[in-house]
Amino acid sequence: MTEQLIELNVTGMHCNNCALSIHKLLEKKGLKDILVDYASEEVKFSTANEAVLPAIIKDIEGLGFKVIDDPGLHTPKFYEKVENKFIFCAIFTVPLLLHMLLPWHFLHLPVVQLLLCLPVFIVGCLHFGKSAWSSIKGGVPNMDVLIFIGSASAFIYSLVGTIENLGEHYQFYETCATIITLVLLGNVFEKRSVTQTTSAVKDLIKFQQVNANRVVNGAVEVISAKEVRPGDTLLVNQGDKIPVDGEVLSGNASVNEAMLTGESVPVEKEKYDKVIGGTIVQHGNLRIIATKVGSNTILSQIIELMKKAQAAKPPVQKLGDKVAGIFVPAVILIALITFVLTYFIAHSGVQAALMHAIAVLVISCPCAMGLATPTAVMVGLGRAAKNGILIKGGDTIEAVTNTKYVVFDKTGTLTTGKFSINAVKLEHGVTIETVRGIITAIEERSNHPIARSLVNELKALPQTKLILRKAQEEKGLGMRAEDINGNHYFLGTGKSTAESDFNISLYKNQELLAQIHIEDTIKPEAATLVTQLKKMGITPVLLSGDKNNRCIKVARAIGIDEVHSEKLPDEKLAVIDIYNKKGKTIMIGDGINDAPALTKADIGVSMNDASQIAIQSANVILLNTDLHSVVTFLQISKHTLLTIKQNLFWAFAYNIIAIPVAAFGFLNPMLGAFTMAFSDVVVIGNSLRLKHKRLS
Repeated sequence: MTEQLIELNVTGMHCNNCALSIHKLLEKKGLKDILVDYASEEVKFSTANEAVLPAIIKDIEGLGFKVIDDPGLHTPKFYEKVENKFIFCAIFTVPLLLHMLLPWHFLHLPVVQLLLCLPVFIVGCLHFGKSAWSSIKGGVPNMDVLIFIGSASAFIYSLVGTIENLGEHYQFYETCATIITLVLLGNVFEKRSVTQTTSAVKDLIKFQQVNANRVVNGAVEVISAKEVRPGDTLLVNQGDKIPVDGEVLSGNASVNEAMLTGESVPVEKEKYDKVIGGTIVQHGNLRIIATKVGSNTILSQIIELMKKAQAAKPPVQKLGDKVAGIFVPAVILIALITFVLTYFIAHSGVQAALMHAIAVLVISCPCAMGLATPTAVMVGLGRAAKNGILIKGGDTIEAVTNTKYVVFDKTGTLTTGKFSINAVKLEHGVTIETVRGIITAIEERSNHPIARSLVNELKALPQTKLILRKAQEEKGLGMRAEDINGNHYFLGTGKSTAESDFNISLYKNQELLAQIHIEDTIKPEAATLVTQLKKMGITPVLLSGDKNNRCIKVARAIGIDEVHSEKLPDEKLAVIDIYNKKGKTIMIGDGINDAPALTKADIGVSMNDASQIAIQSANVILLNTDLHSVVTFLQISKHTLLTIKQNLFWAFAYNIIAIPVAAFGFLNPMLGAFTMAFSDVVVIGNSLRLKHKRLS
């Protein structure tokens, strides 16, 4: 049986440990390809037996979470919203805190304090207690265990004092209520902050949620983009978003593709041009035929890749996850030791011992360690996406560290990939119209940049049409084809020692028909990029299948010293292997001929326009053709990793300092709860700086 990818929307996850408990449950079930993202509330896994799905959903809900069918239609009930829980608790907590400041005698009565605290404690039991018990069942105790134990200890101790009428020294109702209320306040800020870290994916999803004008028998009907089927004719007017991928049947328009490429300059579209779902028609009108819909569109693939990227953990996160896994039991043990030492050794009394232990519990924050990496990765990936850079995983960001070599393909990477024919040398009396017709027929079957350029240049010139039965690309060499009369053609180049200007040859039945001299232009920003890489301590390398004289010419023009020319795809692999052994190597290519080399390098970067081969082969896809994106990618990766390290340092330092301070009695539980509630916000806030941080 084939493996099926199952996607579930799960609400109720509010920290990394929640995600870990679900991940652990699914691992025990023997499921594969598990991705759990608490920020976007998504759970994915692969299984060959869909019959187990109801049991898996039941087990997930048994951990205290809720599986919903459609997150767009799901509206939390009033009492489920954390904001409403906080407001409710604050109404009762404020009078409890005021009793220490106001001379109103009735606020000092134990029964009044109990009545004010009880609603807050019930909310705490339902919110933190339920989550705490579920996390223990899942085998990964979370922060709520500490909050519940701390608040419950203060409440029970106070309740016993009230029942036994032991006096005001046993009244800590305000401590219980304040802990719960402040942590809920922290949850409110944390929820809003985490939502901002996932904004890049949500922004892209909004581009999918549009209507389409479908043309049926001359009439126009408005439908959802989800209802569009391949082959439908759609009308896209000025100001509309193009609903799905397609090809232009008629009309002219300027299309803003910034959401995909990061480039704000509109792209002109006319008949036969391809258009991408989610892009916006700024001027003009188009009639298009839908070619790719639903999950097959480029936008859907990008969204899916970004979701997977956010779930892919960089190695640096493993330390945080390991510590978070044992953190809660360790803190409970420290709190018990604190109580014993304070009561039995320091003889400070049961009240002081209990307050010290509770302070240890509520000031500890495993969430900060759990949030340190994923929040930074989400913001970093989001910023890259808005610059037209699609990074496939958080692990890629760390892999870029200490890069020593950047290996460039030439055609379509350092050069524009837009070729022009400078000269054609005809053989055996063949006509130029015949040669043009053969070249056009063959190159229409190829996606190579040279092929696209030649087809665009020749389509407006006189030519003799040729009908092919089949055509096949030989990577690194050219195209072989057969026409309907059984004639065999080869168009391309092999190895040659001759330093001739004619770089393309056309053969018919192994007989030379023509030699063509084509030229490409160097991208204007290529020289600047090479200079920047050298300043960063990175060695640029040129690796191409083109002839040596042309490779040397390009390399000298932009400042590259190391050149490997006339390399076939398998030979490129050997060159990449040599550089891999010397140091961390990034390969940048067009994602077609260079697919094997992109896979072999430590990091593969595709300069392609999001073709399927590019998406599969590379770790990073530059959706625009601007070489400055390479430096932007390196800088975003560098600053994302720096942010992760800063977050982890803060999380560890906070807990290492705060726990002993609380244990020695320098912090009361309420101040501890306040500090803990905002420790997560500090980590997330530092991650959010990445959105607008100046890169250098």
